[in-house]
Amino acid sequence: MHVTIVSPEASIFDGEADAVTAPAFDGEVGILPKHAPFMTLLGSGALIVRHKGTTSRYTLQGGFLQVVSNRVRVVAEHIQGEGRAS
Repeated sequence: MHVTIVSPEASIFDGEADAVTAPAFDGEVGILPKHAPFMTLLGSGALIVRHKGTTSRYTLQGGFLQVVSNRVRVVAEHIQGEGRAS
């Protein structure tokens, strides 16, 4: 699935992923390829993007997550990225 992560300051991530875990306002959500259409407000916590054994971790606050047609869009109010880690 294709994942795009943006903030008001910059594009943070734009690429393929095998899984996304995000802090929704009412708990953690996990997104896998071919997920049903979905939209949620984001709270605060860790956003994790996994692809072929590589993990990218970010800390975010606020925003929303949308899943449509095997595409995940994360629009974060504030985000800090640790970038890629194995």
